[in-house]
Amino acid sequence: MIYIEALETVGKSIFLAGGISNCPDWQQEMRLLLQDTDLILFNPRRAQFPIGDPSAAQEQIEWEHDHLRSADAILFWFPCETLCPIVLYELGAWSMTGKPIFVGVHPDYKRRQDVEIQTYLARPEVDICYTLEDLACEVRFMLCSEDSPIATVI
Repeated sequence: MIYIEALETVGKSIFLAGGISNCPDWQQEMRLLLQDTDLILFNPRRAQFPIGDPSAAQEQIEWEHDHLRSADAILFWFPCETLCPIVLYELGAWSMTGKPIFVGVHPDYKRRQDVEIQTYLARPEVDICYTLEDLACEVRFMLCSEDSPIATVI
């Protein structure tokens, strides 16, 4: 059980949006890179996805939908192994809001230029990173930067 009284907060949260199928488990690497922070990481990758359960996809999508909305910020990672069409959709949708976002693209990601241009047009203040290490540093920088508009949210 987690018990929270009025005016207490649970912590700052980041949703890890990015490739799941046919790519490395980058979410665990990001977890390790941020393990010494007080962040709550929402990871949509499950250790065991019940592929034979017809309701599994619906439940998964609903969980992601709810946690993308409740997270204080969203971290996007585009690995080179897959195009990540759903992540592209999510980046497009969340780029049009004021929610803080962090964007990382593997240098060999096939739609890298699209992500760079579209992100710049929608959110020119967002710096794109090209390694998970740099992306984690960007999160840390924003957490520590008192004058950052993102730090006031997360």
